[in-house]
Amino acid sequence: MAAVPVYRWRLAPDGLATRRQLRALGLRPGGQDVAAQVERPRRRRGPLVAYLYVIDLATPVRPMTPAKWASLARANAARRRCPECRRDAGYVIPASLGMCTACAYSEEQRAT
Repeated sequence: MAAVPVYRWRLAPDGLATRRQLRALGLRPGGQDVAAQVERPRRRRGPLVAYLYVIDLATPVRPMTPAKWASLARANAARRRCPECRRDAGYVIPASLGMCTACAYSEEQRAT
Protein backbone atom coordinates (compact mmCIF):
# COMPACT_ATOMS: atom_id res chain seq x y z
CA MET A 1 0.00 0.00 0.00
CA ALA A 2 1.32 3.42 -0.87
CA ALA A 3 1.87 5.91 1.90
CA VAL A 4 -1.27 7.89 2.66
CA PRO A 5 -1.31 11.44 4.01
CA VAL A 6 -1.72 11.71 7.77
CA TYR A 7 -3.61 14.65 9.26
CA ARG A 8 -3.96 15.74 12.86
CA TRP A 9 -7.34 15.48 14.56
CA ARG A 10 -9.93 17.93 13.10
CA LEU A 11 -7.47 19.22 10.48
CA ALA A 12 -8.44 17.02 7.52
CA PRO A 13 -9.29 18.87 4.31
CA ASP A 14 -12.83 19.15 2.99
CA GLY A 15 -13.97 16.42 0.62
CA LEU A 16 -12.79 13.56 2.86
CA ALA A 17 -14.93 11.62 5.32
CA THR A 18 -14.80 8.59 7.61
CA ARG A 19 -17.07 5.57 7.11
CA ARG A 20 -19.49 6.87 9.74
CA GLN A 21 -19.62 10.29 8.14
CA LEU A 22 -20.25 8.70 4.75
CA ARG A 23 -23.01 6.56 6.21
CA ALA A 24 -24.67 9.66 7.70
CA LEU A 25 -24.71 11.07 4.17
CA GLY A 26 -26.27 7.86 2.81
CA LEU A 27 -23.01 6.80 1.14
CA ARG A 28 -20.44 3.99 1.38
CA PRO A 29 -16.78 3.86 0.27
CA GLY A 30 -17.71 1.70 -2.71
CA GLY A 31 -14.41 -0.15 -3.08
CA GLN A 32 -12.14 2.87 -3.13
CA ASP A 33 -8.83 2.78 -1.31
CA VAL A 34 -8.13 4.82 1.81
CA ALA A 35 -7.30 8.37 0.73
CA ALA A 36 -5.84 9.62 4.03
CA GLN A 37 -5.94 9.08 7.75
CA VAL A 38 -6.53 11.23 10.79
CA GLU A 39 -4.65 10.62 14.03
CA ARG A 40 -5.87 11.74 17.44
CA PRO A 41 -3.12 11.66 20.07
CA ARG A 42 -3.68 9.95 23.42
CA ARG A 43 -1.61 10.25 26.57
CA ARG A 44 -0.55 6.74 27.47
CA ARG A 45 -1.30 4.75 24.32
CA GLY A 46 -0.80 5.02 20.61
CA PRO A 47 -2.91 7.49 18.65
CA LEU A 48 -6.46 6.74 17.53
CA VAL A 49 -6.57 6.37 13.76
CA ALA A 50 -9.53 7.06 11.46
CA TYR A 51 -9.35 6.29 7.76
CA LEU A 52 -10.70 8.87 5.32
CA TYR A 53 -12.35 8.33 1.94
CA VAL A 54 -13.07 10.75 -0.91
CA ILE A 55 -16.72 11.80 -0.75
CA ASP A 56 -16.98 12.32 -4.53
CA LEU A 57 -15.94 8.69 -5.20
CA ALA A 58 -18.37 7.24 -2.65
CA THR A 59 -21.41 5.33 -3.88
CA PRO A 60 -24.96 5.26 -2.47
CA VAL A 61 -25.79 2.71 0.22
CA ARG A 62 -27.53 -0.34 -1.19
CA PRO A 63 -31.19 -0.49 -0.14
CA MET A 64 -32.35 -3.29 2.16
CA THR A 65 -34.25 -6.04 0.37
CA PRO A 66 -37.30 -7.69 1.96
CA ALA A 67 -35.20 -10.83 2.58
CA LYS A 68 -32.55 -8.79 4.42
CA TRP A 69 -35.23 -7.09 6.54
CA ALA A 70 -36.69 -10.50 7.44
CA SER A 71 -33.26 -11.90 8.28
CA LEU A 72 -32.48 -8.93 10.50
CA ALA A 73 -35.83 -9.28 12.28
CA ARG A 74 -35.12 -12.99 12.98
CA ALA A 75 -31.63 -12.19 14.29
CA ASN A 76 -32.97 -9.49 16.62
CA ALA A 77 -35.73 -11.80 17.85
CA ALA A 78 -33.12 -14.46 18.65
CA ARG A 79 -31.16 -11.93 20.72
CA ARG A 80 -34.31 -11.24 22.77
CA ARG A 81 -35.21 -14.89 23.49
CA CYS A 82 -33.99 -16.26 26.83
CA PRO A 83 -32.24 -19.65 26.47
CA GLU A 84 -33.45 -20.71 29.96
CA CYS A 85 -37.18 -19.93 29.94
CA ARG A 86 -37.52 -19.65 26.11
CA ARG A 87 -39.64 -16.46 26.41
CA ASP A 88 -39.21 -13.16 24.61
CA ALA A 89 -37.62 -10.95 27.26
CA GLY A 90 -38.73 -7.70 25.59
CA TYR A 91 -35.11 -6.49 25.44
CA VAL A 92 -31.78 -7.77 24.15
CA ILE A 93 -30.40 -10.37 26.57
CA PRO A 94 -27.16 -9.07 28.16
CA ALA A 95 -24.15 -11.16 27.16
CA SER A 96 -22.81 -10.86 30.70
CA LEU A 97 -25.84 -12.73 32.06
CA GLY A 98 -26.56 -15.06 29.13
CA MET A 99 -30.23 -15.15 30.14
CA CYS A 100 -33.03 -12.75 31.01
CA THR A 101 -32.71 -10.89 34.28
CA ALA A 102 -35.64 -12.79 35.83
CA CYS A 103 -33.88 -16.14 35.23
CA ALA A 104 -30.49 -14.77 36.27
CA TYR A 105 -31.74 -13.40 39.57
CA SER A 106 -33.90 -16.42 40.33
CA GLU A 107 -30.79 -18.63 39.91
CA GLU A 108 -28.90 -16.24 42.18
CA GLN A 109 -31.64 -16.67 44.82
CA ARG A 110 -31.45 -20.48 44.50
CA ALA A 111 -27.65 -20.45 44.86
CA THR A 112 -27.73 -18.65 48.21
